[in-house]
This record gives sequence, C-alpha cells and structure tokens, in this order.
Amino acid sequence: MSIDRQEVYADLWKTGMFERMTLQTDEDEHSIEMHLPYTAKAMESHKDNFSIVPVLVGALSESKEQEYGKLLSKYLADPSNLFVISSDFCHWGHRFRYTYYDETQGEIYRSIENLDKMGMGIIEQLDPISFSNYLKKYHNTICGRHPIGVLLNAVAELKKNGVDMNFSFLNYAQSSQCRNWQDSSVSYAAGALIVH
Repeated sequence: MSIDRQEVYADLWKTGMFERMTLQTDEDEHSIEMHLPYTAKAMESHKDNFSIVPVLVGALSESKEQEYGKLLSKYLADPSNLFVISSDFCHWGHRFRYTYYDETQGEIYRSIENLDKMGMGIIEQLDPISFSNYLKKYHNTICGRHPIGVLLNAVAELKKNGVDMNFSFLNYAQSSQCRNWQDSSVSYAAGALIVH
C-alpha cells in the first residue's frame, strides 16, 4: 500500500526545501494539465487507489538537483510510486532564440534530432554529471532539464545503495521538420525508467 498523499506533503514540507506555488505561478504553469487526462485514463481502473503529489521543479543549480535527488530517492525506490517527469526537448528557431546547427548532419531537422538523441543517450546512461556537461556544451533548450537532473541524481543516490535500474527512450518526434532559418520546431521524447 502506498504512502498517504498528506504524509508525503507533510514529510516534504518538514524539510524546509519546498514552498507553495502562488496563484500566478499555478496559472502560468501548464505541465500538469498536459498529463492529468492521460493519467486519469491510464489509471481509470484504479481511480480510488492512487494519489497524485505534484512537485514543480524550477531553475536549480547542480548542487540543488543533487539535494532534491537525494531527498526524493526514497520515494523513487518505493515500487508503489510512479514518477512522471515532464519535459519537451529542443525548442529550435529564432522565436526560441536557439538555432544550433551542425551542418555535417544534413538538414536542420536532422541536426536537431542528432542533438536531442545525443542528450537522450546520456540520460539513458543515468549519469547526472554527463547530462550537466552536455547542457553546458550545447545549451539545448530542454525545458525540463532540471527535473531530469533531479531524477538522474535520485537514480545516482539509489545506485550507490546497490539498486539496479535502466532507462530507455521509447519514442521521439518533432513538431515539424526544420529546413530553413525561418522554421521552428519543438522536439518530444518519451522514456521509461525501470527499477529492478
């Protein structure tokens, strides 16, 4: 049986590491609204047997990603819990102020795919330091880079204690195929972490 949601809130609040969202922040943030319909559908047959504990992760330093990863690792280790980490991948184009292009990859959309898949490969290695170095080098506009960093640090904490895990990306897509400098796109990826 999973831990009661109120217990989790109380435990997290006691750490002093969390704050409540303002109404404005809540109204500006939309990631949970994107997931709730899918979660409701996927959990339909268990609708009275689960709770959601949303945690919004803002811009964090590497040391803060480590702290939160360590704190949340015990929840990740509990097989009755499911974590959903939300992030788009590359936001490419002048409107996003990001136009990295490696011409050796061919057309722009192939360069974007190569850049994203390089990052995805690093995430699959479950190495928070390599992921941080990748972001410093390429500045890929992965909007959920900090929640991903927290997850990777939670995994690193569990690996220290002998927990075996692997991560695989299951799908990748782009909103459009950029071929010229006027185009723009957002990349999407879906993956799963399996704790053995």
